[in-house]
Amino acid sequence: MARTAFVTGGTGFTGGYLCRNLVKRGYHVKALARPTSNISQLESLGVEIVYDDISNRESLHGKMDGVDVVFHIAAAYRQEGIPKSEFWRVNVDGTRNLLDEALESKVDRFVHCSTVGVQGEISNPPATEEAPYNPGDWYQESKMEGELLALDYFHNKGLKGVVVRPVGIFGPGDNRFLKIFRFVKNGKFRMIGSGKVLYHLTYVEDLVEGIALAGERNEAIGNIYTIGGEEYITLNEFVKSLAEIFGTKISSLKIPVWPVWLAGFLCELVCRPLRIEPPIFRRRVDFFIKDRAFDISKAKKDIGYRPSVPLRKGLQITADWYIEQGLLN
Repeated sequence: MARTAFVTGGTGFTGGYLCRNLVKRGYHVKALARPTSNISQLESLGVEIVYDDISNRESLHGKMDGVDVVFHIAAAYRQEGIPKSEFWRVNVDGTRNLLDEALESKVDRFVHCSTVGVQGEISNPPATEEAPYNPGDWYQESKMEGELLALDYFHNKGLKGVVVRPVGIFGPGDNRFLKIFRFVKNGKFRMIGSGKVLYHLTYVEDLVEGIALAGERNEAIGNIYTIGGEEYITLNEFVKSLAEIFGTKISSLKIPVWPVWLAGFLCELVCRPLRIEPPIFRRRVDFFIKDRAFDISKAKKDIGYRPSVPLRKGLQITADWYIEQGLLN
């Protein structure tokens, strides 16, 4: 008899890939979706759609009956204009509602998707899972609170569970890295700062394989795992790889960090009270000045995680998809 998986965020980028992975593994997959979500791709996979909102505890009652494993992927992501309360409503209160329902329904395993962002800037890269919490914005703070909440249920309330922390996620279907791909292809990219900071990526299909393994391996129970690619690189190397893929050149001009940071700060002061998306904000500058590199050896050792898509190959696949979709013009 097939195991049943319950996936939150199944209509999103990572959640959609996870649903495909689980279907291939033989799971019966239930995906939680809002009534306004596009469910066509999930339905074509044979995924059962469950309409609900994780912030509504009462309406979740009974939705996990017969479920073997919950994969909690849904989150309120970093985006300007979202109030602090919204991050907590989804990433903390919504997580609590799911954990309570999983306990009540006697779910066998709960996989909570966190983020390496809970550790913020890494002072001694690569960081292991034991590096201290150091969130740098509302999103990261709310994800830290959600992670700590999940760990409390796993360690003290009898729910068997695992925390996974993805590094930067990319692949066909992602839009978060679209701007940098577009700027490099069009020859408009300018590095802010030295470009020597470290960055760590994971191809989305490798990531969801790691998440699925966390839901299956008994060794994972009660643990935290960083899921990332085999290699981390400097931003200079990242941009150089993209330029080689597109056959373009990168300007040697480097923009000083602090004037851009100050401009972002001033834009936020003006735009946030008006609920306007700032043209530039400090979080974007963080990408260029903070080291983000991680050790994935624990996931390899405990759950047999083996990323199979080299970074350069994943970048090529993603670039090709952007071109096919006409997104780089």
